Amino acid sequence: MNPKWKIKSFEALSVVELYSLLQLRSEVFVVEQNCVYQDIDGKDVKALHLFGEYEGEIVAYARLFKPKDYFENASIGRVVVSQKCRDKKWGYDLMIQAIKAIHEHYNETKITISAQLYLQKFYESLGFVKTSEVYLEDDIEHIEMKKEA
Repeated sequence: MNPKWKIKSFEALSVVELYSLLQLRSEVFVVEQNCVYQDIDGKDVKALHLFGEYEGEIVAYARLFKPKDYFENASIGRVVVSQKCRDKKWGYDLMIQAIKAIHEHYNETKITISAQLYLQKFYESLGFVKTSEVYLEDDIEHIEMKKEA
């Protein structure tokens, strides 16, 4: 069984949904990756929030931006799958849903992401191409990648 996918504006998120998605982001990006950084960065209010619920819990999440809110192109960020669900390959499903949502909500075909370097092959499998040298973001190696549908 797969997660049930939902997409909501910041204002449409329930308090419980917001708490759960922030908890998931903190669990992975701060604790698991041992990275002290400001996750709550003021950009959530501009984003669309895509998340997958499974057995009553948010297990996958990404935030989506229209062009010029983050990059020149539309963008996808804070892509995360709960550690306990990574064996289910829902990261791929999450990105397919995110790309589709960018098209549907923003009518955009050009997408830019700031990807953690170790996930380069994963994003290439979705059609993204490396467009920058490696750079550090919060002491983690990243690359910029772009996709045109």
